[in-house]
Amino acid sequence: MAFFAIYIIWGSTYLWNKIAVTALPAFFLAFFRFLCASILIFLIAKVSGKKLGITKKQLKNSIFVAFLFMVSGNGLFVWALKYVDSGFAALLASTQPLFVLLLMRLIDNKKMQLKSIIGVVFGILGMYLLVSQQELVTDDDTLLGILLIFTCVIGWSYASVFVSKADLPKNHLVSTGYQMIIASVMLAIVSFSLGEQWTSPLTWNYDVQWSMFLLIVFGSLVAFTAFNYLLKEVSTEKVATSSYVNPVVALLLGWWILDEELTTQSLIAASILLVGVYFITSRKKQNS
Repeated sequence: MAFFAIYIIWGSTYLWNKIAVTALPAFFLAFFRFLCASILIFLIAKVSGKKLGITKKQLKNSIFVAFLFMVSGNGLFVWALKYVDSGFAALLASTQPLFVLLLMRLIDNKKMQLKSIIGVVFGILGMYLLVSQQELVTDDDTLLGILLIFTCVIGWSYASVFVSKADLPKNHLVSTGYQMIIASVMLAIVSFSLGEQWTSPLTWNYDVQWSMFLLIVFGSLVAFTAFNYLLKEVSTEKVATSSYVNPVVALLLGWWILDEELTTQSLIAASILLVGVYFITSRKKQNS
């Protein structure tokens, strides 16, 4: 169920964010989403009797993770969606497992298994097929969006490796709640500094209201809690494979609902990326 959440639900968030960012400023959008989600998470944790305490070290780690996951990894990513299609953006984000494996090699000196290497090769091949499509990379704005997305992905990848060993609140729901409330404060500061216009949800159109609701409840509360759970329970490389499956979901939804261009080359690239998922997720677990 946790993998379903980070594969399918997170794959859908690219569409929801794309719809919402057409009417709302990017950092305000992210601020509102995570503020509402954190309030819901803390209410659920309180009602279910979870301890909400946090140590100084856990708070410090939560601030660091919140910045990389939600301020850079989400707020900046949503901003980039102004310049690229949602499906294409998700496909670019599928480079995350490559960065995770590289970072684990550099930080932990962790040797990559043969299946992981094969998965990386397929991933690189799939990415080459994607970014080499001249009909999708059309102007300087698109190039800016691509650069922003790669910046987000590198930060997200490092945070994924960091979280797997970091001292954070033991309950995954509480840990997620702290990360989101901290991120909402930072996102509010960024939004205010950029002079973004804040508006009431009552003034948003129907599509934006529904997109925000889905982002808060499913994209944040359900999927991100599942993500934090998986980072502690399975290998970081396996969790990172969500970035291979998400693009396939995002690509199809963007084509179906937003009429985004779906090329034969993109479909081939998506298929190759899924092969990469198979090889990485089927690797044998190494002893720690």
